[in-house]
Amino acid sequence: MKFDKAVQEYQCCGCMCEGYPKCYKRTDTKDFSCEKHIIGTMTNYCGKILLGLPKGFNRTGKELEISIFKTFKEGWGFTKFNVPVWKYLDTNGNTLVRGIKPRINIPFLHIYLEDCLDKIECIEIMNNDIENMD
Repeated sequence: MKFDKAVQEYQCCGCMCEGYPKCYKRTDTKDFSCEKHIIGTMTNYCGKILLGLPKGFNRTGKELEISIFKTFKEGWGFTKFNVPVWKYLDTNGNTLVRGIKPRINIPFLHIYLEDCLDKIECIEIMNNDIENMD
């Protein structure tokens, strides 16, 4: 999947901005996510949600950092300061990684536009796990 389709699929759904490509502003040289993204959908019990992502990956809590990378190699990597928790291969063949920066208590979501499950050490979420989430 190309980055423009990924931004539309994962970020533009439910965004309060005008949509791709009108409001798209790339965050930096490695990350293709949209800097102008404003989450526009809320629920009563879990805060804001991202409509373009499956359950478990769509909840933001108070804050969530989203990054979209072409490949795993272009991502920032994982350390004790950037800890992956869940990984999931979505229906588009892209790898979603939900994690946390424990030092500053901020969750993150990395989207890799390839299957890189074998390069990430954390719990793999399967389709039946997503179906059984509340």
